[in-house]
Amino acid sequence: MAIDYTKGKKVQPQKYPYPQQAGQPKKVILIFPPDWYPSEPYLSLPTLTAFLRKAGHCVIQKDMNLEMYDWFFSEEGLNLILERTPRKHTHFNITKLTEKAESAKTIIRSQEFYNVDKLEWAMNVFREVTDTISLAYAPARICMPPMETDLNYKLFMSSEILKAVEDTQVNVYRDVFNHILKPAIEAEEPDIIGISIVLKQQLFSSITFCAMIKEQFPGIHITIGGNTVTRLRDVLPQARNMFSLFDTAIMYEGETAFLQLVNAIGTDRDFSTIPNLIFKDSTGIHISTITSAEDMPTLPPPDFDGLSLEKYFVPDRILPYLSTRGCYWGRCKFCDHGEGYTAGYRAKNIDQIIEEIQHLRDKYQVSHFHFPDESYPPALFKKLTRRLIKDDLQIAWSTHLRFEESLLDDKVWEDAEKSGCKFLHMGFESGSERVLKLMGKATTTEVIQRSLEASSGHGVWNHVMGFFGFPGETFEDAKITVRFLEDNKEHVHSIGFGTFDLSKYSPVLKNAERFGVTYNKNPEWDLALDYYFTVKEGLGIEDAERVLAEFEQSHYKGWDLRIYIREYVFLYVAHYGTNKLPLLQFRVQQK
Repeated sequence: MAIDYTKGKKVQPQKYPYPQQAGQPKKVILIFPPDWYPSEPYLSLPTLTAFLRKAGHCVIQKDMNLEMYDWFFSEEGLNLILERTPRKHTHFNITKLTEKAESAKTIIRSQEFYNVDKLEWAMNVFREVTDTISLAYAPARICMPPMETDLNYKLFMSSEILKAVEDTQVNVYRDVFNHILKPAIEAEEPDIIGISIVLKQQLFSSITFCAMIKEQFPGIHITIGGNTVTRLRDVLPQARNMFSLFDTAIMYEGETAFLQLVNAIGTDRDFSTIPNLIFKDSTGIHISTITSAEDMPTLPPPDFDGLSLEKYFVPDRILPYLSTRGCYWGRCKFCDHGEGYTAGYRAKNIDQIIEEIQHLRDKYQVSHFHFPDESYPPALFKKLTRRLIKDDLQIAWSTHLRFEESLLDDKVWEDAEKSGCKFLHMGFESGSERVLKLMGKATTTEVIQRSLEASSGHGVWNHVMGFFGFPGETFEDAKITVRFLEDNKEHVHSIGFGTFDLSKYSPVLKNAERFGVTYNKNPEWDLALDYYFTVKEGLGIEDAERVLAEFEQSHYKGWDLRIYIREYVFLYVAHYGTNKLPLLQFRVQQK
């Protein structure tokens, strides 16, 4: 295995000398911060909520990302925000803009969504509105979609984030706190606030919220967690000024650690006995030596109660559900997703999976599901499709998949189609056999091609993901990738391509000499999650960017979609019952 899963063991509650059930029930607010596209709930809050509620605690879930964008595109929010706009920029008609914003939200949340002209108009309105909001926070740029908000500070430096927190001109999240989060805190009076930081782009909003909570509600214990916190675990103790804005941080999986933290607050328990915890005391900042991972079958299904599901920017609700943790493959040399876990691949059994999907379907009246597993295991994929058919669950679903020889049988895809599989995120990476071997993908272009043909032939939309610039890849390898995609364009419905990033925990970095990589760590860039590098052979960073730019200009135009948000494409495939959707493609002007 390329991933080191020796950092911890599955939770065994009987071995902990501290109770898993609440002594004195506490009130917890869980926050999912901006920026993220608000198409479905992120799973961290409902997962933690279910675990804490089961133990007797009161939990309030706040998807601040959703609430922020709902506020941005409302008459109240726009009027308040645009009062800040300098007079020289007040040429727009605020009444007309607010009417358009409200109309755009109505389209997004109604069946008008499936009229692509109206949907495209709504998306353009969102961009127009966020461009206008940007005038109030210049030189910051607020953008949705795509999610490219920029406060004009560097995310990879804690000193820059702290400056952004205090910058009342550019920091839009200060107003978001004052108008949305602060009133909720005043009304609920929580004992603890937890913030889930998944992407590094969420650091600006998260640390801003921490600072303002700590200033205005100093008695509330603030803890942060999530994938980004886990990846920064080695540097957070040194970022003392930033750490002063919150009380604790949770690494890796959070259920047991957070529950034990909640139970411990207000008692004399030594925080060093809580797993996965970074904490501070009078002597400094410390990392607990105890780690734990969750036993999947013992976890309750996610609890979405309290989230405003009707406000998500979709006409038909999509709920996420996770069957596994860790990656069953775990050998890709570019990937460091395994750093979020301390134990190996784990899965719920198929009976439990079906029971919980049915429970969520019935409780929340939903028929669309996203299974965001790292990569859905082939054996479990087959079991899932067969059981969805047998139990007649009547759902549409999307997941993430590797190209596997064991999935080539046509019966696999016949079952997938019948079970409601509509959209797959496919880890393609490269069309060069040589590069695939370098990456540790353990697949072949023949397997990839046959998989694309089979899935496409059974109505699945294939979203193919890849990148240029893996160490050792040459210009010729890149050309082979492009040719492969072009040759199979009938079965590749959309693409997501970028360039290779040298992430701090990836196997490539850990074996830099073997891969011919030299990288540079700038000590001032303390929060960097990837590094600048050079290679002995093949495409360098700048070479890969040129290849990508050329590919984006010259690739098959059918991949340029009017609507590129993946959840929206999934809904379109489910709604129209086909993966042949020329209405989503830009119309090519005939000469």
